[in-house]
Amino acid sequence: MCDVIIHRGPDDEGYFIDDNIGMGMRRLSVIDLETGQQPVSNVEGSVQVVMNGEIYNYQEIRKELQAMGCTFSTSGDTEVIVHLYDQYGIDCVHKLRGMFAF
Repeated sequence: MCDVIIHRGPDDEGYFIDDNIGMGMRRLSVIDLETGQQPVSNVEGSVQVVMNGEIYNYQEIRKELQAMGCTFSTSGDTEVIVHLYDQYGIDCVHKLRGMFAF
């Protein structure tokens, strides 16, 4: 699956495979070149996300989530999604500004 979309992101690829789901992604490294691999999960591993695009306000959201006790293992924009989802569920999308799909 990822080989077919290599033109969408030649810098990295990642996978998540579980009982009833398989996710794959290709990445063009723009933000967080060092630790920006995807999929990204929450601490428990119960939420997995792949994202394409850019979240413009991720640094502001990150600070808010850190004040709520969330810890981050990357410096990129994708990880804010899993923590936002943990806090707000599907309504997390209302806090995000940018051009993205996840």
